[in-house]
Amino acid sequence: MLYHLYELNQAALSPARAAADACRLLFRNPLNPASYTAIGRSAAAALELFERTTRRYRKPAWDIHETEVKGHKVAVRERTLIAKPFCNLVHFERDVSRWRHLNDPKILVVAPMAGHFSTLLRGTVRDLLPHADVYVTEWQDARFVPRAAGSFDLDDYIDYVTEFIQFFEGNVHVMAVCQPTVPVFAAVALMEAAGDRAIPRSMILMAGPIDTRESPTAVNRFAAGRSLNWFQRNVITQVPWPYPGVMRMVYPGFLQLSGFMGMNFDRHVTAHRDLFHNLIRGDGDSADKHREFYDEFLAVMDLSAEYYLQTIETVFLEHKLPKGQMVHRNRLVDPSKIQKVALMTVEGEKDDISGIGQTFAAQILCTNLADSLRAHHLQPGVGHYGVFNGSRFRDEIVPKIRDFIALHQRRRGVLARAFGRTA
Repeated sequence: MLYHLYELNQAALSPARAAADACRLLFRNPLNPASYTAIGRSAAAALELFERTTRRYRKPAWDIHETEVKGHKVAVRERTLIAKPFCNLVHFERDVSRWRHLNDPKILVVAPMAGHFSTLLRGTVRDLLPHADVYVTEWQDARFVPRAAGSFDLDDYIDYVTEFIQFFEGNVHVMAVCQPTVPVFAAVALMEAAGDRAIPRSMILMAGPIDTRESPTAVNRFAAGRSLNWFQRNVITQVPWPYPGVMRMVYPGFLQLSGFMGMNFDRHVTAHRDLFHNLIRGDGDSADKHREFYDEFLAVMDLSAEYYLQTIETVFLEHKLPKGQMVHRNRLVDPSKIQKVALMTVEGEKDDISGIGQTFAAQILCTNLADSLRAHHLQPGVGHYGVFNGSRFRDEIVPKIRDFIALHQRRRGVLARAFGRTA
């Protein structure tokens, strides 16, 4: 019933939103004398604020059409290489035909499936493109996946990641941002244990919950203070008609968004108050920055109930990975099997989602990994989002990732030639 009530509320607000948008355009029209008055600008600002705060935001576009390679602007196009019910593997293909022997490393960016769309990593992808051939997992909104496609849980997630890594036949560096650090870490451990020759050259784990017992945050404490049954009773609901995923059980995006907003409610109220005043003053640049951020932040997707509940139990309640108890399809996930894949962990000093030490825990779990294959970076002055987006990421974190990847790109190449194989 929860989802149905939400949809009824959205439908009831639709006429008011349409009327508010029409009146906003009227008050902003330069042919309307009221648009030049304080009353007119205030009315237009209030109407825009109402429309934006009641709107349901759809999946944003990537909007990455070009990048710079070796000082030259080159075109970029999105191309789907593998299409699966719950995720696509997308290649951001750069037009580098002018450089015949360009051999930039391949990076598979595993985006979080935690409520926001993969486009949350737009800045991450944009900042990596000048230095690498970038591929991204584009997770699908569960309410648009028909029930005929079957269920999707954490085991399926690990299967997807494994398949995507194997697609590159060993010539890839995998980067996991936030939530997917656990399934990526598990997938690599399972691949190494099985002797899979398609293991990645390296993996970079960023701001993820490998061990949420370390420096627990408000998010971790909230999850740990409730039972799995509480989550099943209170946050799992059914997709209503007319969505393609009708009757699929999901953790709805609007509930996740309410959690996101509640964590920093005062900050969001202040941001919208500032938007109102900027619109009245005519500060278009500040208003555009607000719109750009919240168009992304307020766009959320539904998660499969099976995946959500299994993740809550495995990662936040039982801590199965760091305890050595995590199992994938009757196979134990043993991080000590990781011996060939280089590991880099990245954390933010002010991260209030994944506290300091939660990602570094992967280094501790890899007991048989040589020191020469390890790197860790704690970025001063950044929160969770700043670990993978923004100027600090671009100017300070990307160079370290680039150096780490370059080192292990060469290392695997030398080893492959020594054993008579192609790197």
